[in-house]
Amino acid sequence: MTAPRTGHVAILMATRNGAEFLRAQLDSLAAQDHDDWSLWIGDDGSTDATRAIVEAFAHSHPQRTVSLRDGPRRGSMANFLSLLCAPDIRADFFALADQDDVWLPVRLSRGLAACATADGAAVLYGARTIVTDRDLARHRLSPHFRRPPGFPNALVQSLAGGNTMMLDAAARETVMRAGRREGAVCHDWWLYQLLSGAGARIVYDTQPSVLYRQHGANQIGSNLSVAARMERVAGLFHGRYRDWNQRNLDELRAVKALLTPENRDLLDRFGSLRNLSGPAAVAALRDLGLYRQTRAGNLSLYGAAFLGLL
Repeated sequence: MTAPRTGHVAILMATRNGAEFLRAQLDSLAAQDHDDWSLWIGDDGSTDATRAIVEAFAHSHPQRTVSLRDGPRRGSMANFLSLLCAPDIRADFFALADQDDVWLPVRLSRGLAACATADGAAVLYGARTIVTDRDLARHRLSPHFRRPPGFPNALVQSLAGGNTMMLDAAARETVMRAGRREGAVCHDWWLYQLLSGAGARIVYDTQPSVLYRQHGANQIGSNLSVAARMERVAGLFHGRYRDWNQRNLDELRAVKALLTPENRDLLDRFGSLRNLSGPAAVAALRDLGLYRQTRAGNLSLYGAAFLGLL
């Protein structure tokens, strides 16, 4: 990996009743080998000790900017977008953090090094994770996606978890221009769609630097489990995937002016494709060049197209 781009990183964290695991995450932020960072937390009405833990952390790190503010209380996506769009949060880079993960010491420095490969272009970085149980045991890696990231993939699939993402100031400016598009399915998929569509460089890191703690209270939780994957397949045939696509398309159309001409055309053609079914839909999907990251994912994508469920 190339030499890191240097600069100040604003760490953006959405919290809600996260007291059980928050101290470990904050301690891992303090242990980062890139020391030039500040922490900005939007709290969605916690009723446990979350706010007290943040205040104690700020008190024990008086040299550090630690800002705690009220979140919009409309879920984690709205919370993260409110932080990304807050004009008073200024930095060279912006890293998203979940309240219940643990970062390896290289989380920021590795993201900065990856961003250096963008050669000055707007950039969105994301990575694999080390998936653990609630006690940070039973490690396994999230899937290793091998196809290139980009808008033809982003239209039909999310790529990296928001808890691994970092974006530079130019990419963040695009997010601010788009505004709080809370109708999209989730913030990580939305950032991937918006920024790849706007022509930003997407960097996918196959080396993880986040311990992604799975437990009963996380919103995504066991999204990587076999049962969750089967549930998603069932949801496809019950129209859930089509609903997700509609929500994302509605938001992308609202910010269409931010997309490159090529990607505006791809967006329009995907919208038209969704009105087809059968062999015509399959042929149109092939012509568009849209793809998911795995063979099984592409089989389900083409099956959805055939059944008119895109």
